Amino acid sequence: MGELAKLSISEAQRGLAKGDITAFELTEDCLKEAKNSTKLNAFCVITEELALKQAKAADQKINEKKNAKLTGIPIGIKDIFCTYGIKAQAASKILSGFIPPYESTVTKKLWDAGAVMVGKLNMDEFAMGSSNETSVYGPCINPWRAADNRADLTPGGSSGGSGAALAANLCLATTGTDTGGSIRQPAAFTGTVGLKPTYGRCSRWGIIAFASSLDQAGPMTKTVRDSAILLSAMSGYDPKDSTSMQMEAPDFESFLGKNIEGKKIGIPREYRIEGMPAEVEDLWKEGTRKLAAAGAEIIDISLPNTKFALPTYYVIAPAEASSNLARYDGVRFGQRANIEEGEGINEMYKKTRQLGFGEEVKRRVMIGTYVLSAGFYDAYYIRAQKVRTLIQNDFIEVFNKGIDSILTPTTPSSAFKIYDKAKQNPLDMYLNDVFTVTANLAGLPAISVPSGKDKVGLPLGLQLIGKPWCEGELLNIAEVLEKETLFDRFPQKWW
Repeated sequence: MGELAKLSISEAQRGLAKGDITAFELTEDCLKEAKNSTKLNAFCVITEELALKQAKAADQKINEKKNAKLTGIPIGIKDIFCTYGIKAQAASKILSGFIPPYESTVTKKLWDAGAVMVGKLNMDEFAMGSSNETSVYGPCINPWRAADNRADLTPGGSSGGSGAALAANLCLATTGTDTGGSIRQPAAFTGTVGLKPTYGRCSRWGIIAFASSLDQAGPMTKTVRDSAILLSAMSGYDPKDSTSMQMEAPDFESFLGKNIEGKKIGIPREYRIEGMPAEVEDLWKEGTRKLAAAGAEIIDISLPNTKFALPTYYVIAPAEASSNLARYDGVRFGQRANIEEGEGINEMYKKTRQLGFGEEVKRRVMIGTYVLSAGFYDAYYIRAQKVRTLIQNDFIEVFNKGIDSILTPTTPSSAFKIYDKAKQNPLDMYLNDVFTVTANLAGLPAISVPSGKDKVGLPLGLQLIGKPWCEGELLNIAEVLEKETLFDRFPQKWW
């Protein structure tokens, strides 16, 4: 039991095509693994009945030679995607009981491509967090453990359940969303591959909004090739999303397998931050060496406004969150607080939000409300947008000079203990996004590739940032880095 669930998408595709396995067997194995892994708390809903129904239909299509790219492939869906007839809470109490009467564009594309839904995955509440500790379902646990300590570790966030489910082999792939690093950081913490596409590549329609100018859906997978396969299915223009780019999604898998001789890889000096652990620095140097050995030209570059990225992000993202979350009032859907006789609608709004939102969401809504308020709008929000433009211009200038991709660490550390940072200073948690937020502010594609382990055996990732709309080229470079990095990519089972 569990052997089929360990397959990658590409391996499963070959097995299904040859008739060595069936979609029903593959799905059944993933469901068993998911149901037997409750200690990880990766799934908030397991959709067994639907999954087996989809798997039977997939086998019929395969037998009739009518199968699509993902026919019979079991995947998990982050709880932030609306799924028809299946609850979608964004891990928040305020959305208790919300069952969407519609399907998000991304998940519809996946079902149209033949994918099978194993269930919905745990996450930080409204995608606000870097540790999956703010969830109404409780924290998700990383399948990895340190060699010298059996303590529970965070899988990262906000797509923590997506990363944990992959690392534990509970499904073959998962979806995530990335607003400031919420795909790439958990990918680094769980030894998986996480890709944030160019802003506008994947539709945001039907995804519960956090920060609308930053949110982007993307694949989380076991291999770079699988990310290419899944991204092709997820991408494409959507008239229901005004930020969706009017371009066809290419076959990203076709970009893989090419040599990178002569490709120019930028190494930004500003990412060498004070206090960076030596093992992260060493990993970065080793990744640079491997790409150079594969024929790439390594060039030192400067992104001078990087130092402003984190404060800029934590003005813009909360501002947009405070606007988006104003719709949760207890009137039309979700939880509604009871009010005393004589209290009016304002009291009902106040109590509903007080009881329905968690502490981190309240914190960010308050920050966002403050920076958008009269007297502070120009000083904070408008200034942050101007700095965002400077950060975007840094990347434009570098890419205009011929740089093909930029290599950085994904995170400043490996996975940390559950509640370890939150108990100290919640603001320290924001520093986990120090290497990832720039790609969101600039709208660029970026991928985290598992690249080694730290001294206690926990996975570490390296990040590649690419040119806009050049995910194919980015994936090809990432696959070269992946092939040059050999280590045990999956944890020993303890759960």
